[in-house]
Amino acid sequence: MITSIAFTMYPVTDIARARRFYEQDLGLIVSRVFQDAWIEYDLAGGTFAITTLAEGVSPSADAGGGIGFEVDNVDAMVTTLRAKGTTVKLEPFSTSVCRMAVILDPEGNALTLHQATQSW
Repeated sequence: MITSIAFTMYPVTDIARARRFYEQDLGLIVSRVFQDAWIEYDLAGGTFAITTLAEGVSPSADAGGGIGFEVDNVDAMVTTLRAKGTTVKLEPFSTSVCRMAVILDPEGNALTLHQATQSW
């Protein structure tokens, strides 16, 4: 029986570059490190990991799964990240329940920035 999602993982090729982005630009805090090749960040509701251990899997903005990070202000975060050189794949837009944007990490993985505008 499945009880919860254990983690979401993204493959990276340059772990140092990816860590700088996730820790300095996005502000994630490391919770666990395995051989400096699997880095975990615990967030409310789950764990996000980056790794160089995913053999045969390459970073991609167009294939595989994705992750959405809840943020306080999508527009402000996009502005800050753009100033740091982050690629914005999909500009901020609104739905009836949220505001979202899609950015690329320095490895080429797509990340959704999500701001709930209505409680569920």
